[in-house]
Amino acid sequence: MSSSESLKIGIVGFGTFGQFLANTMIKQGHTLTATSRTDYSQLCLQMGIHFFRDVTALLEADMDVILLCTSISSLSEVVGSMPLTCLKRPTLFVDVLSVKEHPRNLLLRVLPEELDILCTHPMFGPVSGKNGWQNLTFMYDRVRINDEATCSKFLQIFSSEGCKMVEMSCEEHDRAAAKSQFITHTIGRTLAEMNIEPTPIDTKGFQALVQLKEPVMGCSFDLYSGLFVYNRFARQELENLEHALHKVKEMLVQRLDEGRNSERTES
Repeated sequence: MSSSESLKIGIVGFGTFGQFLANTMIKQGHTLTATSRTDYSQLCLQMGIHFFRDVTALLEADMDVILLCTSISSLSEVVGSMPLTCLKRPTLFVDVLSVKEHPRNLLLRVLPEELDILCTHPMFGPVSGKNGWQNLTFMYDRVRINDEATCSKFLQIFSSEGCKMVEMSCEEHDRAAAKSQFITHTIGRTLAEMNIEPTPIDTKGFQALVQLKEPVMGCSFDLYSGLFVYNRFARQELENLEHALHKVKEMLVQRLDEGRNSERTES
């Protein structure tokens, strides 16, 4: 990658997901710096990334992109504590959270107008993307973009890896994610609470349920609760799930009662 195509990217929040994205960005030739509450200085040294203990120093490092890889629940605190006056020039702020209206509203409220905002959600992670990103979905919303060149270069990180690029509004994302991602996590955690385990006579369908449980439980409860607390559509989907389960139970009880009544009639 030529110097004109590469980006200087500062990652805020260098946990598992930030590290996952960083590996591919480094391979593509981008220059990375990072900061995090946990000291990842040794790991960053091995990866060729400059680690700052202080977010102020990262903002002063003249980045093209500030990539927010925090947890959903900590985003407000992290962004609110940033000394934005330390930025030396207009910068693109990108988030990769699993909810989208929350970061969009926060960034529009906190960031001055000269700072660009791109809200994104890579619909994959270290497990599903361990063998590459080909055909994996990358959602994005160009919330406020003045510097088209920098925005396009950032999106190319994912499109060049073969991602399925889906542009949609943050509201559309959250409405769809409540029906898909949140429900998937809810069912997976429900199965875990039931202690669902493989048996000697598993059907393919049951094996799929067990396989659903394992990756979901690999995610933190902080992430799962964030999908509920910070997505205004999730509560309705949870109620829909509860209603559907209740309706299925009623149908079964009705069939049971019909069977008992039939036995009494025959006797």
